[in-house]
Amino acid sequence: MAAPPSMPAPPPPEPSGGIVSPVAVVASHFCAPYVVQLAVKEKKVSLREGDFTITDTNGAVVVTVKGALISIHNRRRLLDAAGNPLLCLREKVISMHNTWEAYRGDSTRSSDLLFTAKKSSIIQPFKTEMLIYLASNTSHEACDFIMKGSFKERSCSFYLGGNNSNALIAKMHREHSATSMLLGKDYFSLTVFPNVDYVFISALVVILQEIHTDKND
Repeated sequence: MAAPPSMPAPPPPEPSGGIVSPVAVVASHFCAPYVVQLAVKEKKVSLREGDFTITDTNGAVVVTVKGALISIHNRRRLLDAAGNPLLCLREKVISMHNTWEAYRGDSTRSSDLLFTAKKSSIIQPFKTEMLIYLASNTSHEACDFIMKGSFKERSCSFYLGGNNSNALIAKMHREHSATSMLLGKDYFSLTVFPNVDYVFISALVVILQEIHTDKND
């Protein structure tokens, strides 16, 4: 079991209408009772595309992301600091909306599906909107979570619920510091609000990066 990231000091204020009940998608022990600040850095020197390191405010590794060397499907694996598999992300080969599926551990069995994420529209020239559906939501008539913003600018907000929701659960933002200037544009921060599954939010960021990369390619 991965240790919770260290508590930031001082934490940013909670959003209006803050989440009280845990939003646990991967596991409840990834829901910290305080604001979790994470730093995301893509590894440019790697045999695998899509390798990331996600750390806490002290630089301790929280999640690592590994891409597949050879795979029919575009796959990414999320591991904890000890190298244990947390999630397997797989892109659907036949999809009009850059659809990704997230499975528990190293599995790709339908029984281990946790959620599906996809772009709301094929054409999104300036802004990105991503809809997230839990595995239990088989109809996909209304999404369980939504992400809005600009991944290019690393400015995105994650909400519980659909288009009209104001239940903010996490935010992605670019750091404006000496460290961020040194590490470059592929270094940015993630603020996960209390009682929200930070591994789930980390997985959404990885999917956003893959969608953005595909669009640029």
